[in-house]
Amino acid sequence: MNFNEIFGTFGLQSTSFLFQLLIVLVKIAVVIAITMLHVAYATYFERKVIGHMQVRVGPMRVGPHGLLQPIADGVKLFFKEDIIPSNADRTVFQIAPLVAVFATLSSLAVIPFYDIFYIANINVGILYIFAMSSLGAYSLIMSGWASNSKYSFLGGLRSTAQVVSYEIAMAFSLVSIMLMAGSMNLIEIVQAQQQYWYGMYLIPQFVAYIVFLIAMLAETNRTPFDLPEAESELVAGYFVEYSGMRFALFFLGEYIGMIVMSSLAVVCFWGGWTVPPILLKFIPQLAIVPGIVWFILKVYFHIFLFYWIRATLPRYRYDKLMALGWKILIPVALANLVVTSIIKYIY
Repeated sequence: MNFNEIFGTFGLQSTSFLFQLLIVLVKIAVVIAITMLHVAYATYFERKVIGHMQVRVGPMRVGPHGLLQPIADGVKLFFKEDIIPSNADRTVFQIAPLVAVFATLSSLAVIPFYDIFYIANINVGILYIFAMSSLGAYSLIMSGWASNSKYSFLGGLRSTAQVVSYEIAMAFSLVSIMLMAGSMNLIEIVQAQQQYWYGMYLIPQFVAYIVFLIAMLAETNRTPFDLPEAESELVAGYFVEYSGMRFALFFLGEYIGMIVMSSLAVVCFWGGWTVPPILLKFIPQLAIVPGIVWFILKVYFHIFLFYWIRATLPRYRYDKLMALGWKILIPVALANLVVTSIIKYIY
């Protein structure tokens, strides 16, 4: 049987199907390549930004101003020995880092970087990202259990409790956005924000945005909520027994997660790739700038917030972390959701 006969059975033409498949594969390759490049230099800029905030210069030795430092770090980790503890569960130990990267990379599939550039446009985009975020937590649990180390195990347990706590607050903050937009489709959420003169849900949903920002830090295990890997008490937490490329995969998953969460914040609260209509009215020249540029600049701003907060705030105590999630963020997000529902019903 040829391609036309095979796909004709399903009502498909081979040429159109293969062309669409090729387009999707090209999009996936482009998104992964750009993401990996951003991840490499996100580590560089984090060290530079925090260095300057602490009156240091950061990496300077490899390349001009240390620009080749990420490449040197990647090569070093690639050639380092991959050590597996003798008492570890080898299969789970080896799979855990791959789960971390797979979950975060899969989330990029539904992020609309521009109105015509996205991998998949599904009607439950937000739910899909939450599903992948929950799947990423399994990698931390798996690595903590499989390492057969008390430090790793405690880090895995902390991560489980943390994700469960803060994912609820994050979900409530985004339900308010779903109510206002009337959709869970990320492209439709961006388009719905253009109905208002301010062009973004950041203004009417500022409370939800603050809740989302705090939950975003906890979801990605970033300072001040990096309790699962607390160096001062758990050495490195859930990945303390990892080395070489498996160690690098956990960092890769963390930084891709930062990009995913920043992109979600931009799409749901900052109008995605669009410019507020009020700004275009006063500065029409802004329309010349491509939408993808606006999207990237907004994402960069949120990634900078990760660095700024890390250089500024100390780590939370664990009981304070849990209390913040259950006693403050969830009630505040729920109250905001109720108010949003009432206003939406009236108007």
